Amino acid sequence: MFKINRITMFLLCLVLIATFTGCASTSKQTGTGEYIDDSVITAKVKAAVLGDPTLKVMQINVETFKGEVQLSGFVDSAASVNKATGVARSVKGVVGVKNDLIVK
Repeated sequence: MFKINRITMFLLCLVLIATFTGCASTSKQTGTGEYIDDSVITAKVKAAVLGDPTLKVMQINVETFKGEVQLSGFVDSAASVNKATGVARSVKGVVGVKNDLIVK
């Protein structure tokens, strides 16, 4: 009876360790909390871009990974590239901005 309880406790500990390890982030994968944070940052940057009248009609895509925002798509001038970068950097929680916007 005592041996069964020890085995059960051991297995329960293994399951808990595996669960917490599965939720941890790695350099190429975000954890659950980081994914939610990145989603919020993405939404805030998109709202900021749409709120700027000079960028509103541009085709700008926003993705976030561990606080790093990536902007991609097409804009009509180099000034729009710089403006989009500035708008993204101004959002709280943004660690950095990778700008892959193309002037068409």
